[in-house]
Amino acid sequence: MEMNDVGAMLADTAERLFTTHASAIDDAGSKGVWPDTAWAAIEESGLPLALVPEEHGGFGIPAIEALALIRQTGRHALALPLAETIVANAALAAAGLPLAEGPVGLAESGDARVPWGRFAQTVVVASAGGVQRYDTLPMSAESTNLAGHPRDRLAIPAGQTEASGGVPLLELGALARALQMAGALERVLELTVEHVSSRVQFGRPLAKFQAIQQELAKLAGEVAAASAAADHAADAYASGGDLSFAVAVARTRIGEAASKATAIGHQLHGAIGFTREHSLHRFTTALWAWRDEFGTQRHWTLMLGKRALNAGRDGYWPMVVAA
Repeated sequence: MEMNDVGAMLADTAERLFTTHASAIDDAGSKGVWPDTAWAAIEESGLPLALVPEEHGGFGIPAIEALALIRQTGRHALALPLAETIVANAALAAAGLPLAEGPVGLAESGDARVPWGRFAQTVVVASAGGVQRYDTLPMSAESTNLAGHPRDRLAIPAGQTEASGGVPLLELGALARALQMAGALERVLELTVEHVSSRVQFGRPLAKFQAIQQELAKLAGEVAAASAAADHAADAYASGGDLSFAVAVARTRIGEAASKATAIGHQLHGAIGFTREHSLHRFTTALWAWRDEFGTQRHWTLMLGKRALNAGRDGYWPMVVAA
């Protein structure tokens, strides 16, 4: 079987699993419990190993195809740490450490809030020496993000347990969020187009009004820009390019797009977009939360600005062209 066939098979499997278990995952999330059946099905499919090379126990599919699976989780606003587990396993494999057992809590540092920390069976932490891998850790404080997803402080030991260097864990986490945000923004656009096309006012669909069409054009432009930025960052990872710079560009542009797109989406939906019965809020709240995880938007914008200043007058345009 060709590698692109394996990638397509994984993408189809992911879509089927995310759709089949959507209600169970959302119901578990609202109750604060872990959806064992859904995660077991996802783990059995091998999706958490998508970005792991074949020699380390993965599928060996092209990185671009593996990263596309992370984007799919954003299109579903998946309330599970699959994106974190995918990139964590890639980092562990690159560092020569054992792969994760179960869902992963991916931490920026020892004092950060850990996504899905209370349910993590493996915790991977960025450190000055590279990455640290821990088994289940006790929780010191329980909280959630704007989307209602667990963001918990774990009691991470000061001493290192299984550490190895050379793995940009913060950049990997930020790349995952960039891809998820690009996927979620696509759904915001689709939901908004569906709403204004079916909603009738004054005898015609909202989409027929020029003011609405102008707002839709702005929304589509932001989503397209976000998609291009995410694609560029994914290409940088796959080709071994300057990942830190590409992620800074992506997170800066996608963060801006998220702010504008969510505002337009909710404006065109009206009050219904905020209700629990409508799915729009699942994507917009996830976007607001993801925007400031694995480096805030301010962090990545400042990094990008510093790179531009350091390039100087003569180096600025070559930097832009190279990007």
